[in-house]
Amino acid sequence: MRVDHVSYAAERDGLKATAARLSKVIGVDAVDGGIHPRFGTRNVILPLAHDRYVEVVEVLDHPASDKAPFGQAVRARSEAGGGWLGWVVAVDDLAPYEQRIGREAVVGNRHRPDGVELRWRQLGVKGLISDPQLPFFIKWDDPSLHPSTSAHTEVTIDGLQIAGDPARVRDWLNLPADETSSVIDFTFVAPHGTPGLLAVTFDTPQGKVTV
Repeated sequence: MRVDHVSYAAERDGLKATAARLSKVIGVDAVDGGIHPRFGTRNVILPLAHDRYVEVVEVLDHPASDKAPFGQAVRARSEAGGGWLGWVVAVDDLAPYEQRIGREAVVGNRHRPDGVELRWRQLGVKGLISDPQLPFFIKWDDPSLHPSTSAHTEVTIDGLQIAGDPARVRDWLNLPADETSSVIDFTFVAPHGTPGLLAVTFDTPQGKVTV
């Protein structure tokens, strides 16, 4: 299990403008991701070093976005002004987590602009909705197509600041959060309001940048 990516919901001026701002702040070129037809969303990718990336995502005016938990989560965060939606961990086998959570993973897919289809299974978005400090789980069908493969950068994720309880996250993951990465620092602060991912710090050639 390892931290795979972090998701940022588009702000009020939309996906492209939000992604452009983050791209400039972090110093990473944005890559058009494509549409998630099953979720009613679309994204832009900021590929990073260490096989990780930032996903900037917005909801579409599509029936799927009202039915799929991921679409619901993105819509709610964007309607609240946008910002960090959550963090995601990749696993080699979803079956143990399906058993623990009591739900089956759902299939996700999108076509990149070059026509290549990415497919994965994800689990735990309903947990994210009810308790946004919790990550959800993902398993890529073909890891060689991971969105970070287009990275031409040294920028990495240095730290995650989470409003919440590390014991709650430990119970969800069945291990401490800091065991999902040997290079990312996890800082938990008591939530004043809704728990969730508050900030991400990036290690860049120009120094550390916190968003």
